[in-house]
Amino acid sequence: MTPNLETSRLLLRPLGLADAEQVQLIFPQWEIVRYLTKQVPWPYPADGALAYHRDFALPAIERGDEWHWTLRLKTDPERIIGSIALMKGERQNRGFWLGLPWQKQGLMTEACEVVTDYWFNGLHCKVLRAPKAIANTGSRRISEKSGMRIVDRNVKEYVSGCFPTEIWEITAKEWNARRGG
Repeated sequence: MTPNLETSRLLLRPLGLADAEQVQLIFPQWEIVRYLTKQVPWPYPADGALAYHRDFALPAIERGDEWHWTLRLKTDPERIIGSIALMKGERQNRGFWLGLPWQKQGLMTEACEVVTDYWFNGLHCKVLRAPKAIANTGSRRISEKSGMRIVDRNVKEYVSGCFPTEIWEITAKEWNARRGG
């Protein structure tokens, strides 16, 4: 079960099928999707968010393989501004996107902090890995701020093509030491 989480400015609510309508309005922007995994269809179909929620995200949540949240400002709790997810697996454990009007305000850094803490101290996982295109400087900055380090480099396919990729990682021990736990 995906819990409600919050930060000083954000409410993180478990993803629901009814969220697809709002997501469809803000997600299909080239600046948002270009460094997401190639599985994201582009051009994004008119029912893309509904199909993703219904056919992929919600079944993964039901299986206990993934945890997905919508991001909402506390000052406007009915409006979805982005999404963040945790996934079981060896290669990638966290992914996120944020609508363009809300970028570069530190909001995703806040969301990553609370979600990463849940990964380690709620789910009791030992390591968190997040691959990202080297060209995705905003996402790389978030990893740097959260104490992650680069553990590997390779090439990965994204919506916008193949790019050099860094694998960022942090262990539970490193995370909790950084947070004074």
